[in-house]
Amino acid sequence: MITYNGLWRMMKERGITQYALIHTYGISPGQITRLKRNEYVSTHTIDVFCCIFNCEVGDIMEYQPDEKN
Repeated sequence: MITYNGLWRMMKERGITQYALIHTYGISPGQITRLKRNEYVSTHTIDVFCCIFNCEVGDIMEYQPDEKN
């Protein structure tokens, strides 16, 4: 499973709120909800976050094996 824990850590460290993502950077509330649920988001969305935070993909998302496997 892909998780976005790195994104939430980075937001906290840099003081960027979900409100700012929506109103300053134009991220849709639906995308934020999908990220919170660790659901699929497009590579375009990941690219936008990399631009916002000036970071690498691995700083935002990471793979964690499912416990079932």
